[in-house]
Amino acid sequence: MTPIFFTVGNDRAIKVIPNTQAEVNGHPVLTYTYNIYNNGELNEEQEHRQESELLLETKTDPTYLGFITFEDPGKLFTYTADGYEELTSHEVEEIIENISHYRDQPGLWSI
Repeated sequence: MTPIFFTVGNDRAIKVIPNTQAEVNGHPVLTYTYNIYNNGELNEEQEHRQESELLLETKTDPTYLGFITFEDPGKLFTYTADGYEELTSHEVEEIIENISHYRDQPGLWSI
């Protein structure tokens, strides 16, 4: 799936990449797990590395911040801080709000 980009807090640029893409009857189904990265200038090789690591347990990308799982969309979310930096609770809340907005309006997500 195509990543989404936005800013949280005062100036932290974020890149969110869904872990998987599935289709049911030709329609995209959004995943429940999203990898979070600091968004910076990346070359093509770095972009490919991020995408190829999506399902690996250990990420090597230094911009990786962890992942968010939508356990019960709209009600229960889990942030796993297994990256090189940890997000604040406020940043996690903002990221969940942004992802929820895209999940509720999938036409916004360039699939």
